[in-house]
Amino acid sequence: MSQRIDYYADPSAPAPNSLVPSVNVVVTNDAGELLLIRRSDNDNWALPGGAIDLGESIPQAAIRETLEETGITCEITGLVGTYSDPRHVIHYTSNDEIRQEFSLVLTARAISGQPTPSTESREVRWVPRHELANYGMHRSMRLRISHYLQGGGPHIG
Repeated sequence: MSQRIDYYADPSAPAPNSLVPSVNVVVTNDAGELLLIRRSDNDNWALPGGAIDLGESIPQAAIRETLEETGITCEITGLVGTYSDPRHVIHYTSNDEIRQEFSLVLTARAISGQPTPSTESREVRWVPRHELANYGMHRSMRLRISHYLQGGGPHIG
């Protein structure tokens, strides 16, 4: 089974061999809950997201990835920030791709659908803000959510 291994400021991390523009999406519902997935490749909780395909805009990629991973159709509403920290390296064991982080994090509101797992997500659920700390996730994902919750304009990093 393919795995995703995240490294942060780890001297034993493998050297990156790719940089792939990707998106993550902070999707909220009318109750203000955040949509999280439990990733199939590392069992961490995360925001939905993935690579931007050729011929696709950033918002199109965000909407597509959210629907594919969660069963929720969303409407893009804003930008949390940009994330390109070279200390964050992601190793995909299926093809030995080692990516340097490059992610645009958008905000969205849910407009239809029911949380539904996919091949990329073991679980999908709406999480109240006060329960987010109880979910195991990589520090990079927690940082993105923290920036969203703090507000104050886009993070550039």
